[in-house]
Amino acid sequence: MTASPWSRRREGRVIPARSLDYTQLTLDIKAWAAELGFAQTGVTAPDLGADEIHLLEWLRQDRHGAMDYMERHGTRRSRPSELVPGTVRVISARLDYFPATAAPAEEVLVDAERAYVSRYALGRDYHKVLRGRLARLVKRIESICGPFAARAFTDSAPVLEKPLARNAGLGWIGKHTNLIHPQGGSWFFLGEIYTDLPLPVDDGFLQSHCGTCSACIDVCPTRAIVAPYQLDARRCISYLTIEWRGSIPEEFRPLMGNRIYGCDDCQLVCPWNRFAKKTPLPDFEPRHGLDSAMLAELCNWTEAEFLQFTEGSPIRRIGHECWLRNIAVALGNGPRSEAAIAALRARVDHPSEIVREHVSWALERLAAG
Repeated sequence: MTASPWSRRREGRVIPARSLDYTQLTLDIKAWAAELGFAQTGVTAPDLGADEIHLLEWLRQDRHGAMDYMERHGTRRSRPSELVPGTVRVISARLDYFPATAAPAEEVLVDAERAYVSRYALGRDYHKVLRGRLARLVKRIESICGPFAARAFTDSAPVLEKPLARNAGLGWIGKHTNLIHPQGGSWFFLGEIYTDLPLPVDDGFLQSHCGTCSACIDVCPTRAIVAPYQLDARRCISYLTIEWRGSIPEEFRPLMGNRIYGCDDCQLVCPWNRFAKKTPLPDFEPRHGLDSAMLAELCNWTEAEFLQFTEGSPIRRIGHECWLRNIAVALGNGPRSEAAIAALRARVDHPSEIVREHVSWALERLAAG
């Protein structure tokens, strides 16, 4: 990040930075963000002292599993000015992603022959969508105040995005550790802009309204929400199917059901999501029928087909090996059928030991009825 410029540009003329009306600029930023499709935008100071303590304790208990990157960056995750020197404000924005045309999630989850893919991953890779829109927002700000220091992030750097969004008034962190907004539920992505602009901070901090509700804790298939506001990633299906690259512990396999990429159970039961908005963006609409595809058909994808059908999708990052691993578990949890057996037997001699192991487990499950 470059040093904060002494002057800014407004309407084609350079004026001293201290002469800018930062209150009006903040209102403008929120209006421009809305034009770009963001559901809400807020501004906060980069103070995350209490959240740093929570993060360090979570890491101490090894609840991050194999996600070494969570501890690799030290305190830069909880101290924005260490990650980007000169940061005095964080602009936080949320973008709705729940696809309007997707097959009903609950119907897919109870159909054991179909694959369940987390709703956020059905369309275009959200990293690209948000980064592009945040970059356009930065350009819009720059057109008014001239060059300024700014870096945009979307789940791509050591950033405590949920605490920052909470502090910016975008919601509260629920017992499942996701951010919840009273009029927007939790089906949204978050993005941030670290900046040197001394914008006025929002004071719309929302207290938790989870109350005595424990629906998200009770529904979690693997009991990954070990206590209110505490998640053990090592037990989470999203972690096991996306972040974990090794053999899935056998104790969790039967609990995964037909979930092959991520898990939405804690959000599906959250009563606040009755207020969630469907995304207006076509980017997040389902591609290649992945909202309710047959497991056996997905298992038959060659690596070339996997790369073709997941181009521009967040699913591609797990690779074909983990794709087959996850599908094998789901097939093993489903009904015995000719299609399932044929799909699994076609992978018995797969070059990957991980795939062979999970296929063998699935075939034994089906043989045992």
